[in-house]
Amino acid sequence: MAMNAPMQPNFPRGYPQGAQRSPATPRRGGPGGPVMPMHPQQVAHPQYLQATAQQRMPPVNEAAIRRSRKPTDKNIPEDIEDLVIGDGVQEYKKLRELEKRLDSSMVRKRLDIQDSLSRTVKRYQTLRIWISNTVEGQPWQKGENEEPQADPANPGSGRYKVRIEGRLLDDYTDPTVPADDSDDEEEKDADAMQEDDKNTADSKRSKQQRSRQRLSHFFKSITIDFDKTPNLKKVEDVSPIVWEKPQVPPNSGAVPENAEFDSIQFSRGAQENVNITVSLIRDEAPERFKLNKDLAEILDVEEESRSGIILGIWDYIRAMGLQEDHEKRQVRCDHRLRKIFGRDIIFFPQIPEIVNTHTTPLEPIKLPYTIRVDQSFHEDPTPTTYDIRVAVDDPLRQKMLALTSNHQYAASLRQIGVLDDQLALIIQATMHSKARHAFYTALSKDPATFIRRWLNSQRRDLETILGEATRGGGEDGSGPEFRRGGTDSAWNAPVAREAVRYMLAKPDRARR
Repeated sequence: MAMNAPMQPNFPRGYPQGAQRSPATPRRGGPGGPVMPMHPQQVAHPQYLQATAQQRMPPVNEAAIRRSRKPTDKNIPEDIEDLVIGDGVQEYKKLRELEKRLDSSMVRKRLDIQDSLSRTVKRYQTLRIWISNTVEGQPWQKGENEEPQADPANPGSGRYKVRIEGRLLDDYTDPTVPADDSDDEEEKDADAMQEDDKNTADSKRSKQQRSRQRLSHFFKSITIDFDKTPNLKKVEDVSPIVWEKPQVPPNSGAVPENAEFDSIQFSRGAQENVNITVSLIRDEAPERFKLNKDLAEILDVEEESRSGIILGIWDYIRAMGLQEDHEKRQVRCDHRLRKIFGRDIIFFPQIPEIVNTHTTPLEPIKLPYTIRVDQSFHEDPTPTTYDIRVAVDDPLRQKMLALTSNHQYAASLRQIGVLDDQLALIIQATMHSKARHAFYTALSKDPATFIRRWLNSQRRDLETILGEATRGGGEDGSGPEFRRGGTDSAWNAPVAREAVRYMLAKPDRARR
């Protein structure tokens, strides 16, 4: 008869066990030799393992846990009107409906404003630039009867001062025309009402002048180059003058002083006329580019932004019906598009990258001017005038940007969020009060029956949780709700399925 193998002791998990030796392994030292002690295998303690696992776990975000536990329901409980004296519940529901409509209107209006900002079309106005110069210390200014002769001993004594000024014609009048400062006696004797109206109009005009776009707004750099002449031998007399717009952070409200101006002035020494060239590099958002001949033939424009180029090509493709029927992203190139893309079929996502090779940055605007230092010119000086077409934003754009980037809006949202949290806590307290009111009301009507039913309910819930619930949860199982089957019966409820699962999972029933 075969003998049963001895059962190994059932050590609990995590406790050290003795090292097991195979029966085929001989002992050290032979049968009669000394026996070497076998050290037990070192096993980490469960508390040590748990502490190590906790250290490896990511840190718990306490703020996120608190936010997840916050009540968020702001709807007042149902059937609470009968318990509250007055019309407070009806007024609260009206306020909730008004809040929903107001929130939807505000969100829709903000989305409309943001969509209109992305679709704002640039308008073009005329920027008039005046270039003039004055002189001082010239030889002809030393004496009225003397002939204009250069001073060989001091060739740099004569100087000139150049002024470059620019204004939008719609915002300002010609600055070369002197203002009429004469006041009529009748205007001085006008009543106080007319004086106040005039002061109000002047203040409004000054505010408009301060808020208008200045000369430096339209250009990112201004360079003044001097033509070299034999008489201009000094380095400082021929070195160019360069101004570059400083970079301003997008969210910074402070603007450097050298980034906002209407005029530029500089002075140098010279006793002969000097030719200069004023180069202006545009500052536009979005930036426009010059199109080559083939691309300009399709879009019918010579200058356009990158987004405008893509939209123009898309309009051309739709108008000519060049999309593939089975694959809308594929475009059949006609003879015009074939000149640009160099192929018969092209995927629309590839168009922006290829189009960039057919565009070049706009050339600087060059304004030539001759600095006159002779006497005949300064007897009746006339400034040189240039008119430039510049892109300006829609006047409503700044107001719409102020609405979308208003700091008070974010502060209001934070304040509203705090009030919503307080309101959710009040609603939660109201629901608890309603539950207590229902509990005590039912208890006061029939205390004995209420206590018995409440105890049976608590016992049944406890037995269900522990998996010990019998038929009917310890109550009378002969009721009609337990005899009826089907999908609407008590046996198809989640509580019944959970109780069956717990009952089948008990160890004693599993061994049976």
